[in-house]
Amino acid sequence: MGICRKGATMDTTAPGYVDSKNAYVLRLRRIEGQVRGLARMIEEDTYCIDVLTQVSATTKALGSMALILLDEHLTHCVSDAVQAGGNVAEEKINEASAAIARLVRS
Repeated sequence: MGICRKGATMDTTAPGYVDSKNAYVLRLRRIEGQVRGLARMIEEDTYCIDVLTQVSATTKALGSMALILLDEHLTHCVSDAVQAGGNVAEEKINEASAAIARLVRS
């Protein structure tokens, strides 16, 4: 696999998660179901703590997926860029650092 790049016109390779794409879609559909369940809980006037418990579970599910996706990015895209060296490596490392910072703040 070559260096992963963002943007359709620049992308010459598949994203690092391409081999796990179906698993990601299934995971997102489960999370989507959790969010729909939250809406239903609010519509049905469910006890606040029960809703908050479900919000926490949904947040953790998204966070878990984000960490797995970040690992895929580091393993494939950043690793390939570092092997290539030069400006591309620096850009990918900076991009990954910014993504990690966003995850930590959320």
